[in-house]
Amino acid sequence: MALKKTQLLDITSITGIATVGIYTVGVTATAGGVGVASTSYIKNIIMHNTGLGTARVSAYINPATSPVETGYGITAHRFLRVDISPNETTFFESTYPIVMTDRDSLTVEVNAADTGTGIGSAVNFIVNGDTDV
Repeated sequence: MALKKTQLLDITSITGIATVGIYTVGVTATAGGVGVASTSYIKNIIMHNTGLGTARVSAYINPATSPVETGYGITAHRFLRVDISPNETTFFESTYPIVMTDRDSLTVEVNAADTGTGIGSAVNFIVNGDTDV
């Protein structure tokens, strides 16, 4: 298999208060027509709040045994939680890539922050890394 450095997902926008599975290894086609990955390595996630209020954003890595099809985030699998102000961009970058194998998934959550409503918030996500296809 060939290792390809790529944007794993096209820009994915999550609106309002929602928890959504956005990437599942072995199921989701990677951006740019690379194909369906057998193993993925997440290097960074870029997040931009396009909405009107502060949004609390969480990210989860769910192992293949978790119920990922529903977009359900399991607290024990959360690796990121950050409040993003309106029109602000932030990113998560791992010092070592997060290795995901067949049916592991990335779930993101947009919720209301303590200081805002979160309603009307649309957060754009870009996931970059490497993939074996």
